[in-house]
Formats: sequence, C-alpha cells, structure tokens
Amino acid sequence: MPLDLIPVPTTASAACCSPAPGPTMDATDAERTARTLKALADPARLRLLSIIAAHDGGEACVCDLTEPVGLTQPTVSHHLKVLAEAGFVTREKRGVWAYYTLVPDAVRALTAHLGAHLLDGPGA
Repeated sequence: MPLDLIPVPTTASAACCSPAPGPTMDATDAERTARTLKALADPARLRLLSIIAAHDGGEACVCDLTEPVGLTQPTVSHHLKVLAEAGFVTREKRGVWAYYTLVPDAVRALTAHLGAHLLDGPGA
C-alpha cells in the first residue's frame, strides 16, 4: 500500500517558517506573568479586589471583607496575602485590624503587558 497519500511539499514555505515580527514573551517573562495571573485566578480574590476597589479611596478593612464573600476571616486573610504578594493590594495594620488598599497601577501594568503581547501585535 503506498504511503504517499498526502502530498508533501518539496520546498520550504516561508509562511510557515517565518519568525514572529513583533515582540514575544520570553520564558522568564511568561513564568512571571503566569504567577501574577494565578493570583487573580480565583473567584474569591477577584471579588475581594472588586470590593476593595468599590470602597472609598480603594481601601477596606478586613472586617468589611469577610461577609460579602461568605468566607471566614482566616480564609479571607489568606486570599489577601496572595493578592498582596502579587502586588495588587497593600496592607496597613491599624490597631487590631488590617486595612487593604488596591494598587491600581498593578492592574494597569498587567493589562498593558498582556495587551502589548496579545493585542497590539501585527496579528491582532
């Protein structure tokens, strides 16, 4: 039985072998961006960011965050710690309570970074 059922081009095609014309993420950048996205890849964390952003001055006490998301204070604190480590919120201790403030520039930077690599290129 012949094995030449699918024609194979005899010359290399420039269209399939051309390098990307625009900037691409290197492995280190992709790892860093993935870690940042993992911090956001949780519904509770996205809700917490939204609730903090909606408060006056983009700041909220942890005591105001547990009830809206329906989680215990230790669980909310864990999620806020992840968001703080990723740079999306800052934490300030005031007496017995911790206050969290949204870092809008972190959200803007992530959006711009993704846009530069996924939306603004020649193929977009």
